[in-house]
Amino acid sequence: MSTAPRACVIGWPVEHSRSPAIHGYWLAHYGIDGAYTKEAVPPENFPAFLSTLSEHGYVGANVTLPHKEAALRTVDDADPAARAIGAVNTVWVDERGMLHGANTDAYGFMTNLDACAPEWREGYDVAMVLGAGGAARAILHGLIEAGVPRILLTNRTIAKADTLARDFGDSVQVVPWEDKDSALSACRLLVNTTSLGMAGQAPLDIMVSALPADAVVADIVYVPLETPLLAAARARGLTGVDGLGMLLHQAVPGFERWFGVRPEVTPDLRALVVATLEAG
Repeated sequence: MSTAPRACVIGWPVEHSRSPAIHGYWLAHYGIDGAYTKEAVPPENFPAFLSTLSEHGYVGANVTLPHKEAALRTVDDADPAARAIGAVNTVWVDERGMLHGANTDAYGFMTNLDACAPEWREGYDVAMVLGAGGAARAILHGLIEAGVPRILLTNRTIAKADTLARDFGDSVQVVPWEDKDSALSACRLLVNTTSLGMAGQAPLDIMVSALPADAVVADIVYVPLETPLLAAARARGLTGVDGLGMLLHQAVPGFERWFGVRPEVTPDLRALVVATLEAG
């Protein structure tokens, strides 16, 4: 019987996940005797499956939709980011059999933002975040941890934005969706966490021309890789940051935890995942 470590991604559905391509690339690149697979687990079976992860032969897992919040409730211990964001996307079992949970989405977003637009930290005292779902929670946590003093939060359903702002404190200020364009002139960082602009979804209606000339625009959507928002930003000469980098960087801590090597996000890895996106 093989003792090589095995990890997986758990979702429902899970076929769309690019995690096996990412981790499979790293396993091959670093010559590690290990495996990474997919587990399609319906919500009603998820807590039991996660609680017995090691009995299924896994040392850890990524958790994707719709299980991230349930994972937080199921693990024995969660890191501060997971507790602040309210969700777990990375789990591992320690030598005592304890199930640990982390959220690496904020890490992935911030690491990618630093890599693609390092200038964003230079006097970027006002940011705007579009959306109030789970991804917005991760981005708000990351920006607050990075010291951004004022974050404007806007969402089509204002009640959801209000709830999120209460959770994250005084640095987050809610702007009504219909007023977002008039607030853009003060924002040197704009982050879209909504599905607007994603393939098959309605476009995001926002006045990119209202942003300052040195603004950075980030979109966590990566299908398509070049969203209309990013295309409009780049046409204005602004720095655009796509969502694929967040996906790649959020995978790093889990791989290191399960397989003992801290992997690098490289152009070759990005090209591999882009090819899977283009293949559909």
